[in-house]
Amino acid sequence: MAKGGWQEFSRPESLQRSAASNADGGETTRAQQRVRVQRTKAGKGGKLVTAITGLEAPEAELKALLKQLKATCGTGGTLKDGLIELQGDQVATALAALEAAGYRPKQAGG
Repeated sequence: MAKGGWQEFSRPESLQRSAASNADGGETTRAQQRVRVQRTKAGKGGKLVTAITGLEAPEAELKALLKQLKATCGTGGTLKDGLIELQGDQVATALAALEAAGYRPKQAGG
């Protein structure tokens, strides 16, 4: 090779390896998702809301999960752009329900 000819990512072999590794993990499983549960008041008129973020699933599946969470928590809630909001401080209940559904949630914030 000529001087300065080192090109790690421009060779076809390196590009094929990265494409193959992405193809194997096409869809993340429930246990691999970064699900965060946090209590917030932001933009809600001072009322507490439990926000669940990081869920990667089709909207129909998210609606079914929301229905299950609302029944478990005994409260109302909504689904907005992949974000689930439950009324009130439902962090502990939501964490337990998400673990039972196969996710690995973490509490975010204080």
